[in-house]
This record gives sequence, structure tokens and C-alpha cells, in this order.
Amino acid sequence: MSEPAARGDGVVLAYQHRVAVAASTFTIPGGRLTAVIGPNGSGKSTLLHGLTGLVRLAAGTIEVFGAPPTAVRNRVAYVLQSTKVNEVMPVTVREVVAMGRYAALGPFRPFRIGDTAAVEEALERLQIVDLADSHLTELSGGQRQRVFVAQGLVQGADLLLLDEPVTGLDIVSRDLIITAIRHELERGRTVVFTTHDLAEAGEADHVILMSGKVVADGVPAEVLAPDRLAAAYGIGIVHLEDGSVALDDAVHVTRQRHVHFERGGRS
Repeated sequence: MSEPAARGDGVVLAYQHRVAVAASTFTIPGGRLTAVIGPNGSGKSTLLHGLTGLVRLAAGTIEVFGAPPTAVRNRVAYVLQSTKVNEVMPVTVREVVAMGRYAALGPFRPFRIGDTAAVEEALERLQIVDLADSHLTELSGGQRQRVFVAQGLVQGADLLLLDEPVTGLDIVSRDLIITAIRHELERGRTVVFTTHDLAEAGEADHVILMSGKVVADGVPAEVLAPDRLAAAYGIGIVHLEDGSVALDDAVHVTRQRHVHFERGGRS
């Protein structure tokens, strides 16, 4: 594995007096794809907040590129799971994507040729050029998510954080975002994403499994082992005849075993 892009030691994250992530230690390898997975309320989004300094560090230490998160915010881009849109402000897709350049420009500085080129490249990569003059409220959910991912890409950050970037999206939007992520990795950048999908996590280079704290941290084959999944999710793990692993999840109204991650053929 490469050198860490981020690491946490004894990290406790809290909102006021409510602990959201109990004492946890983890590493995020640089230049690799890291998946953060766990049940609802397990602290996945809070961990990303901690990497950006958006939530209070109640104990322990977090380092991003060897410094506190607040000292390297210009090297981190964060695409939230849910971004509110002002229904009144007449902001276009191109303007929303361009906002990703503001931090690098500073206040009241005009766009340079390179800034404009970066915006156009992001629009093209997410195939939203034809939507550039549209208002966000005119877009579908998948199109809107592509806009916010483009806003993250245009920052050219060394660390890209994505909170459930493809959950519930149409196939076209999902494939475009996944392709964009791969392109960032090819450029040597570090990408971290949260997910509920064990198959998606299994495709990552590194996995952080959470359940109110970091339960396990490492390569998928080790972290997504049945005993660790059972500990994190608090439900049974079933081995099926085809070699796949299922979560015996009573939440599913059909009462059928729901296959989340096929492990056959993976090392």
C-alpha cells in the first residue's frame, strides 16, 4: 500500500455532547480507492465530516497529508450526500460547477483561462454540457448528482470525499460517476466514498467498516469477512451454495435472504 493520505488515532467525533463515532483508529492509503461501509447511523458520513474538520474532534487525532484537516482544506474536495438547492436563486449548472474553483481563486478574483478550462472539462466528463444553462431544479436526481460531482472534480483536490455518490441513481449517471472516480485515481488522487453496497465496497482497494466506530480497516478480503460483517450489522451471515455471502436481514419485508456481495473469484 502507498503512504497514507489520512490517518486517525483514537478518534472520537461528537455533535455537541453526542458522540457519533466512538474511539477509532484508521488509515486511508494515498492514491487508492477507499470505501467506508456500515449500517445506517454507523458514522460513515460523520467520519467524512471529521476528515474535513466539519465536526468536532472530541478526542484523538486526525491527520490529512500530515496536517490537521482544517490546515489542508484546499487539498480536499467533499461532495455531500444531500445538497440543498435554492429554489429561488437563478443559478445554472455551469455556475454551480464553477463554484468549485472559488476556494482556489480567492475573493473577487476573475476566472483565468485554466479555471474556465477546468469547468468545461468537468462538464464534459459528466456529460452535462447540454444542461449547462439549465437551473438545478429542472434536473433529475441523477443529473443533479452529476453536477455536484463535477463541482468536486473541478477543485482538482488531492483527496476527493464522496458521500454515497451513486446510491439510487440511474444507470447512465452511475456509470459516468464511476468512470470519473477511476479517472481521478489514474491521476494519482485519493478517493474515499461511503456506501451501503457490499459489492461496491468489495471493488475498492481499502475498506473501513463502521458500526458507531471503526470495526475493521484494511483490504476488502479481510474487512468484509463474515464474522466482521456480523459484528457490524448485528445480523446473521449466510454462505450460499454459489460461494456468495448474504446478510440474513429481517428488515427486508419479503423475509428472503438478500445477497449484497459476491465473494467468489476474489482474492
